[in-house]
Amino acid sequence: MKFYNRTKEIADLQRIREMSYNDHSKLTVLTGRRRIGKTSLILNALKDETIVYLFVSRKSEADLCKGFCSEIEKRLSVFVPKMNSFIEIFRFLLEQGKAKKFSLVIDEFQEFININESIYSEIQNYWDQYRTTTHINFIVSGSVYSLMIKIFQDKKEPLFGRADAMMKLAPFTTSVLKEIMSDYKPDYTNDELLALYTYTGGVPKYVELLVDNKALTIHKMIKYICQSDSPFIDEGRNLLIQEFGKKYGNYFSILDAISSGMNTQSQIEAFMGEKSIGGQLNKLETIYEVIKKQRPLFAKEGSQTVRYEVSDNFLRFWFRYIERNRTLIELGNYEGLSKLINDDYPTYSGKTLELYFKQKLQESFEYRAIGSWWEPKGDQNEVDIVAITLDNKKALVAEVKRQKKNFKPQLLESKIEVLKNKVLSKYEINSLCLDIEDM
Repeated sequence: MKFYNRTKEIADLQRIREMSYNDHSKLTVLTGRRRIGKTSLILNALKDETIVYLFVSRKSEADLCKGFCSEIEKRLSVFVPKMNSFIEIFRFLLEQGKAKKFSLVIDEFQEFININESIYSEIQNYWDQYRTTTHINFIVSGSVYSLMIKIFQDKKEPLFGRADAMMKLAPFTTSVLKEIMSDYKPDYTNDELLALYTYTGGVPKYVELLVDNKALTIHKMIKYICQSDSPFIDEGRNLLIQEFGKKYGNYFSILDAISSGMNTQSQIEAFMGEKSIGGQLNKLETIYEVIKKQRPLFAKEGSQTVRYEVSDNFLRFWFRYIERNRTLIELGNYEGLSKLINDDYPTYSGKTLELYFKQKLQESFEYRAIGSWWEPKGDQNEVDIVAITLDNKKALVAEVKRQKKNFKPQLLESKIEVLKNKVLSKYEINSLCLDIEDM
């Protein structure tokens, strides 16, 4: 699959590169979940530049340095003496930066924690010494989001405050997913577009896997996902164990509960045997950013009317179908798994369609607030989407249905009357039904 989008991010990286070369060295931190395309972005943005690319794998420091020395010698065309500690290599590169202009990229930067944690304070020491007298475009990236944030934003850490720019990559936008479908399946249906969004969450690597394997119909997507050697089968587990570490069990149970539709703290605690989970919910939301807290639009920040949802569409799907049906996988019954996902697709994708439209509205940049609305007690008068325009004068109120024939205009009108009385009295209201044809 060809490289898509990231126009703004490429422009930002190239602008920082020019500042590094013309002023003095700059440090950019690039974060984002696994498979989001961080390395591809860096290499595309700097494809015409001299790049020293160092990937931090879990080896001994001496073994790692051996490979680094070879890479530096090849990229900078200089003799590199044997060095067994990373900080020797880092200082050598900084010395090179006095006379040469180049980009230094360290990928999976957080892995130094598992190799030699003192490396971070040593980097800070030499970076402070050399930064203003060198011309290095220094970029670090990492897939373990919580650790990367800790390294650079925790006041107790040596590299706190050293980043000149921090960038977090998001999944593809809805318009890019449409572009990809147009390029690789020009006759695509909106249902196929919705399936691509449902099963990949717009994560570039997952989209690429389906594109490269020509799996762009609903049936072919599910068939590719449900096979013994499918990278999707263990992807959610690998991603989260990498993020959570050894204490992943309770986090998995919480995510499983939320993916199953238990979206309040009391429901999740009941699912987990009345175990208190407030602290873990807070970490999942604020540190790992795997879930998000939803309140009815206009509800106050401290309101107890809270629902939780898994913020990553792929993980939401993975927990609901892959992790929950691990027994089928262990039995090698991929046909059964495929049938289960196929049969449930019309129901499951209905919720995803609502998320798609919220994202599409957000990407239009025409609204100051986008959310749902429901009354604190019970689920009566629940409205799928309420969006407030930038001028704070108009409100879009929408019901989302896979098929418009299931839409009941009178029911929406009755909900709007409640909304007018409760929260939308000062707004001009535009109401509509959004269905799969509006994608």
